[in-house]
Amino acid sequence: QEFPQTYGDCMPATRVSPERLDMKHVSGEDEGIVPVTGSDDEADQGCCSACCSIFLWGISLFLIVCTFPFSLFACLRVVQEYERAVIFRLGRLLTGGAKGPGIFFIVPCLDSYTKVDLRTISFDIPPQEILSRDSVTVSVDAVVYFNVRRPTIAICNVVNFNNATRLLAQTTLRNVLGTKNMSEILTEREIISQQMQQILDRATDPWGIQVERVEVKDVRLPVQLQRAMAAEAEAAREARAKVIAAEGERNASRALKEAADVISESSSALQLRYLQSLTTISAEKNSTIIFPLPIDMIGGFLPQQPQ
Repeated sequence: QEFPQTYGDCMPATRVSPERLDMKHVSGEDEGIVPVTGSDDEADQGCCSACCSIFLWGISLFLIVCTFPFSLFACLRVVQEYERAVIFRLGRLLTGGAKGPGIFFIVPCLDSYTKVDLRTISFDIPPQEILSRDSVTVSVDAVVYFNVRRPTIAICNVVNFNNATRLLAQTTLRNVLGTKNMSEILTEREIISQQMQQILDRATDPWGIQVERVEVKDVRLPVQLQRAMAAEAEAAREARAKVIAAEGERNASRALKEAADVISESSSALQLRYLQSLTTISAEKNSTIIFPLPIDMIGGFLPQQPQ
């Protein structure tokens, strides 16, 4: 039995693989596509479909020639440098892949096309309430940057690649952060971003999407947890301050002991220290000066105690 060789005539609707869509010519004669055998009814339907396609193509071509040059307004389309057009003829993907940039030709009433933007697209992931591995509830939001690498696959393999990528990014954020502790979420943002980017890139590759970058924007903690962490940090700072003050007192006491030992070696050194203290006090313009006197100087004026 002979079957039509047009791609899709004798094959059911299936998911188009990236390798097949990347080929310049998509037909039954391409390498790697094995003809699918079926019943006589399926073969007849395929032949009828091919005949109808040829008939409609001939009528459309006749109308285009008859209405020339006015038909050019309906046949010529333009896409920008950053866009590509994926064309379907009678519901089947047109050979040659995506068209553009520039001018391309379509057949009215037979061809339909979809424009795909190749520029980088960014979107915010809404704040997600996530339970970390240590049972702490945090609210995390992020931003994702992606672009369409293969427009034909993005149109044929997924209904809405933009919406699908957004939903996948939300679930990936929850899954990745659910395996992290609160301290890791706060301190390892770059590692988490790289891990999310790799997971999203592998998941969206069958859709023709390339995830360029993922960034964690903000991590919000509950108010009670913030107060507890603030109290803990304040207590830690006070403890360090007390330790530093105690070390200072110890060093000061050692210095005073060494100074006392030096002064005790000479009786005049203490008097000189008194005079230096008076000089320091008088420089501050104080009205009251306390001058220390040794007890030995006023001992002669005190009454003698009986033996």
